[in-house]
Amino acid sequence: MGRLNSHCLLLVEDEDHIAQGLIYNLEQEGYQIVHAANGEQALAALDMHKFSLVILDLMLPDMSGLDICQKIRQRDPRLPVLILTALSGENHRIDGLRKGADDYLTKPFSLAEFLLRVQGILKRSAWYRPKTQEERPFLFGENRVDLKNGKAITPQGEFFLTDLEIRILRIFFEREGEILERAELLASVWHVSPETETRTLDNFMARLRKYFEKNPSSPKHFLTIRGKGYRFVCDE
Repeated sequence: MGRLNSHCLLLVEDEDHIAQGLIYNLEQEGYQIVHAANGEQALAALDMHKFSLVILDLMLPDMSGLDICQKIRQRDPRLPVLILTALSGENHRIDGLRKGADDYLTKPFSLAEFLLRVQGILKRSAWYRPKTQEERPFLFGENRVDLKNGKAITPQGEFFLTDLEIRILRIFFEREGEILERAELLASVWHVSPETETRTLDNFMARLRKYFEKNPSSPKHFLTIRGKGYRFVCDE
């Protein structure tokens, strides 16, 4: 008998044998699972239930999983999304992250790693909710970031941040001026080793620069330290 907990997960997977295996193992961990076999069912489920996490296949019979991810972000910028797909190319990972996914795992995958990723996403989602009412917006350049409410105001406009974006920005803001090594960021934000999906961090940094830099190709705030990692600088 699995452990009981309050997390309800949406699994969007059209291959029934894969879906049933994941449902069984997730339920053994105590999660409540709603299964959608296509995009239409997934969007309907999002209207009917409050989920803690969406596990999303990209190749669905009626629409692209990337389109669903984008629709999720429009509805709820804070709902974590884990993409689970056979599409392993770097361009697919980049597209997934650009559409707002928090993590990306390719098939075939280790069941143990999958369950750890789910557990990690849910744990970090709780950790990086607003901590205190006293937390003030962070100002740098022409940007204003309110981590408490998950809102950013930039010259490009106003938008809400995902949990993953809040997570990594909090680390950069709290350790402004320090060099953060790649291995440390991958471990603390994604809970993966540097050898696992090593382009994930670089793709994500490109996303932050697009948000907050005047010239993303020549950043002034989110700097690459060659051979080491990244450093956030508040003032240019």
